[in-house]
Amino acid sequence: MDFYATWGEACRDGHTLEQLFQAGMTGLRVNLSHVSLSRCAPALLREFRPAARRAGQPEAHLILDLQGPELRVGDLPRPVPLTPGEEVLLGAGGLPVPAAVVDRARSGQQISLDDSALLLEVTGRRGGALTCRVLRGGTLHSRKSLALPGVELDIPALTPGDLENLDRAAEVGTTHILQPFVRGRGDVEELRHALDRRGLDRVQIMAKIENAQGLDRLDEILDVADQICIARGDLGNSMPLWELPGVQKRLAHRCREAGRPFCLVTQLLWSMEQRPVPTRAEVSDIYNGVLDGASSLMLTGETAVGRHPVEAMEYLVRTARCALQDQMREETPT
Repeated sequence: MDFYATWGEACRDGHTLEQLFQAGMTGLRVNLSHVSLSRCAPALLREFRPAARRAGQPEAHLILDLQGPELRVGDLPRPVPLTPGEEVLLGAGGLPVPAAVVDRARSGQQISLDDSALLLEVTGRRGGALTCRVLRGGTLHSRKSLALPGVELDIPALTPGDLENLDRAAEVGTTHILQPFVRGRGDVEELRHALDRRGLDRVQIMAKIENAQGLDRLDEILDVADQICIARGDLGNSMPLWELPGVQKRLAHRCREAGRPFCLVTQLLWSMEQRPVPTRAEVSDIYNGVLDGASSLMLTGETAVGRHPVEAMEYLVRTARCALQDQMREETPT
C-alpha cells in the first residue's frame, strides 16, 4: 500500500522528508495549483530524491497535481475577513475570481470557498462583478478553492501552466500525474496525449473524482485512467456533506469491481495540522477506507503546512497497516 505526503513549508527540508520516509511514506505530492514546477524543481531535485535514497526508497513516487479546470480565488494582498451578513464583490473591484464564475453565476447561486469553509450567495451584479452576501464567514486566503454547486463551466482540461509543468515533469522524475476535476474520458485522453508527446508514456494518470460530471461518467473514466483518486474536498462541495460518505463507498465499490486502484484523500488527519494526536473519528475513517479497498492514502495540509507532519504520517501508516492485518486475520481460514 502507498502512503503519500503533500510537499510544503512543513516538509520542504531533506531531514523532514527523510523522517517521513522512515515513518512509511512511499511518495510525495506536489500541488501545482500554488506553485510552478520551474520554481520548485531545484528544491525537489536537491532534497526529495536524496532523502528517498538515504531512507532506502530510491523508487519513491513523485506525483504532480495539476491545476486543470479548477476554480480558485486569485492572489490577495492580505487575508480577507468575511463576516456573515456582509456584502462582498467578486470580480472587478472586488475579490479576484475566474471570469467564468462572474459570467455564469446568477442571483441565488451559492458559491463555496476553501472547501466549503466559507459560503456566499449571489445577490446581483455591479458592473463587471457579482454582489454576494456572506452566509458562512471566516478568513479567506489567496488561492483557496472555489465552487459553484450545480453549475458546469466550459474550461479546458489542461491550462497553459499545466503544459509548461509537464514540459519539466521528466526532469524531476515524475511517476504519477493527479488530474483534477476530470469530467469524462476526453479529459484523461487529452492528458495522455500530452504525456505521450513528451515521452512520458510510463507516467500513471490518477483521475480525481471531485464533481458531479466525474461521478456521472465514472465508467468511461475507469476505462482510460490508471488510477482513481476520491478527492473528498471538492467532491464534498458538490453535494450536501452528509451524502459524501455514501458516495465514497459507492465509488470504492465501483473501483473494486473494475479492478482499478484508488487513492483516498482530504482531511484524513485534518486535526493534526494543529494537534499531535488525531481524533478517534479520523483514525476510524482511515481504517474503514483501507477495508473499502484503497490502494493508497494521501495527506495534504497535514504535511504541507501542519505542525506535526512526521507524526501524522506515522498515524496514517500505523492505522492502515493495522486495518490490513485485521483484514488478513478475518480472511484467513481457522
